Amino acid sequence: MTWSIRGRYFENCSCDMPCPCTVSFDAGADTERCHAVLIFHVDSGAVDNVDVSDRTVVAVADAPQVMTDGNWKLALVVDDQATDEQLEKLGSVFGGQLGGPMEALAPLVGEMLGVERMRIEVTESNGNHKLTAGGALEVEVDDVVPFGVETGRPAKLVDVFHPANSELTVAKGRSRVGVLGLEWSQEGTSGFSAPFAWSG
Repeated sequence: MTWSIRGRYFENCSCDMPCPCTVSFDAGADTERCHAVLIFHVDSGAVDNVDVSDRTVVAVADAPQVMTDGNWKLALVVDDQATDEQLEKLGSVFGGQLGGPMEALAPLVGEMLGVERMRIEVTESNGNHKLTAGGALEVEVDDVVPFGVETGRPAKLVDVFHPANSELTVAKGRSRVGVLGLEWSQEGTSGFSAPFAWSG
């Protein structure tokens, strides 16, 4: 099976800005648990000849303070426009069964809480990234332009280990979550955005 997808990514987590777990994956989070929402909007791509373009997958994670300790709780939300076939193929990619970046994270998941379909809306403009999913998920982050940077270019982390990209734009935002037993609300916490391109 061959596959290739590319698109746009953004996230919010419970750490202060920037998230130390992203600086180094084995660094401890700022809080006792890491609460993270990872949004992947696939602009274009196919998995085993199944077109999965214009579909969104959201990973909602509750992980220990040191994420490499494993035993994460993970829930997936997929937009309700995905067909059963698209859902199956995307599930294989984001579950790590087909290799790619998510394969390295799969052993850290201790409990898969399930997959929900929801009506998802993603909007991005001028460094603002926003997702709403049913009445259960809201995520919004804004890219951070450092004080005194006249070009208006946002700050970036480079050469990091992250499934989306090794270069991430630093952001700050909020999220409200109520999915498959995972519930939280956080404001003024860490975020990132980046393009992603995966294949296998």
